[in-house]
Amino acid sequence: MPQAAMPRAVPVLAFGIFAMVTSEFVVAGLMPQMADGLHTTVPKIGYLITAFAAAMALGGPPAVLAAGRLRPRTALQALFAVFLAGNVLAALAPSYPVMVAARIITGVASQAFFGLAITTAVRLVPAERRGRAVGVVLNGLMIGTLLGMPLSTLVGERFGWRAAFWTISALTLLAAAVTRVGLPDLDRADGGGSDDDRSAFTRPRLWLALSTSTLIIGATFAAFSYFNPILTEVAGFSTGTVPLLLIAYGAATVVGNTIVGRLADRHSLSVQTAGLLLNIGFLSGFALLADVPVAAVVFMLGIGLVGVTMNPAMVTRVQRAGNAGPLVNTVHSSFITGGVIVGSSVGGALIGGHGLRAPLWAGAALAVAGLLTLLPDVLRKRPAPAETTTSAASTASAATVGPAASGETTTSSTSGASGASGASVEVGGLADGR
Repeated sequence: MPQAAMPRAVPVLAFGIFAMVTSEFVVAGLMPQMADGLHTTVPKIGYLITAFAAAMALGGPPAVLAAGRLRPRTALQALFAVFLAGNVLAALAPSYPVMVAARIITGVASQAFFGLAITTAVRLVPAERRGRAVGVVLNGLMIGTLLGMPLSTLVGERFGWRAAFWTISALTLLAAAVTRVGLPDLDRADGGGSDDDRSAFTRPRLWLALSTSTLIIGATFAAFSYFNPILTEVAGFSTGTVPLLLIAYGAATVVGNTIVGRLADRHSLSVQTAGLLLNIGFLSGFALLADVPVAAVVFMLGIGLVGVTMNPAMVTRVQRAGNAGPLVNTVHSSFITGGVIVGSSVGGALIGGHGLRAPLWAGAALAVAGLLTLLPDVLRKRPAPAETTTSAASTASAATVGPAASGETTTSSTSGASGASGASVEVGGLADGR
């Protein structure tokens, strides 16, 4: 039987994330212009990226606790308003300190929006389609990488860097209007700071899943943060060619995210394991053959296919280890942001002593570490003896369980399409072992 179409509210949430990601990346494409306009240096402008990421990681969870007291549509509108205020302040910023404040405001709102958008998306679909819904929402992230940064850079170069922030402000207003019209007025989600949401963080398996996400993203961003100098100084591409290569990379992330989103519900553990193994190969191959242009492009596109695209599988595993509440999702987003910070910092620290290939090797090492964090769940997923399996199957006979694929256990959520807790029925003792 063909699956029902995804509710229109899910891609509406993706549009909001697209606006957030476009703002996140705008500084990277306009560093020289912003340095001149704010009478500071390019390295200091670079710190604006760090300020945004730090605000996301540290400010997102408290913000989502506050917003979680509201109905989802109202909470998302409030976050749009804060995000808009931050971008307007950035467009008007008379000095560097004011710009730092603006980036902190937008970073906090962005992270809270990510967490609430993912939580809302999983409430709009049946439990067995949550991973796919997350994949659709996170296409806003991939398309923001593909189109948002080039668009804001183009506007900034032609009309001035302040115009880029005004454009993002207009995009934010449009996203807020579309969300207001396209998102149903759901009741407030349980778990926005409840005892159940907090108790999830007492589970070791949740912390293991969070650490895996940090390492997957860290492995990717150790390389991605330095693609530009690697492609120009090692692979020998012209500066004019690199933007086209980065657009191709962004297209690869969209394709990979779509595939992973379709597989995440039933194969979250297998997808992450395969993705890390492939990424180790792509990162190592890139490091070894970075001076061969064709090979460099192939390996770069490979990283795009299996790097940040693991997000839907990562979210599915975290929700099964914890719950699907807004606090868990926002803390997970903070761990992902931590991966960006760790990967880019480690990669950059190694360049001075070991050259531009070092970030690629660092990424491969972080991916190996990510594999190690998967081992407990991989070992737990091993088939039980026949008598144990039979006993477990009879115990779980009352649960509604879809057909298993590729020998992997399938779980059924105890909540309906509008539930936010994400608690799963354990079948054979494997609630999230996939």
